[in-house]
Amino acid sequence: MELADPHVRASRFTRLAAEHVHEIEIQRSVFRTVLAPVRTEDDARAVIEEQRRSFHDARHHCSAFVLGPDQDTQRSSDDGEPAGTAGIPMLTALAQRETSDERRDLTDVVAVVTRWFGGILLGAGGLVRAYSDSVSQALDGARFEPWRRKRELLVTVDMAQAGRAEHVIRGLGYTLLDTTYSATGCCMTIAVTDSEEGIGAARAALQTAFAGEAKIVEGRAVWSQ
Repeated sequence: MELADPHVRASRFTRLAAEHVHEIEIQRSVFRTVLAPVRTEDDARAVIEEQRRSFHDARHHCSAFVLGPDQDTQRSSDDGEPAGTAGIPMLTALAQRETSDERRDLTDVVAVVTRWFGGILLGAGGLVRAYSDSVSQALDGARFEPWRRKRELLVTVDMAQAGRAEHVIRGLGYTLLDTTYSATGCCMTIAVTDSEEGIGAARAALQTAFAGEAKIVEGRAVWSQ
């Protein structure tokens, strides 16, 4: 669970599950792509610098990254390749990647393509295809994690209901985040879909399950897998 910024428009997004490496050779040039999950620009730049240090014999370390649930931070670098032939194609491959349900919501990811020049010039068009294909093929082999925005609901019931409360919550299919007991009953924190329909349906189901005796208060917006 992560707290959700109330100003974010997205209701869901997708992240990488783990770092992934892919390598291809095009006309004797080797293109090694690293995809890594990151949270901040500093994280992304640290990955880029790590690749630069690890493979200092390579001519280029081109990069692109996308951050935030709304994909509102996007950066790219050609790192010495002709302008527009590396970073932008890589960034496009990340931002336009279809993850599920034809959604293009991949974020919090950095791609670094390290190139060892093989002696054959690829031309501008060839470079665009090479860097785009390098990232796209790496994404083909990567694992993803979907994240959705949820709303915490604090559900309080009296002692008469407390003994079966957690069982009821799980039976309704809601994610139980926390339970606190007191002398008068218990308070459970659950996560439901953060929409008017989702919250309304949860309220109705909970009141039915607890015979109208549950006190329900809306809490924070959070991101949940």
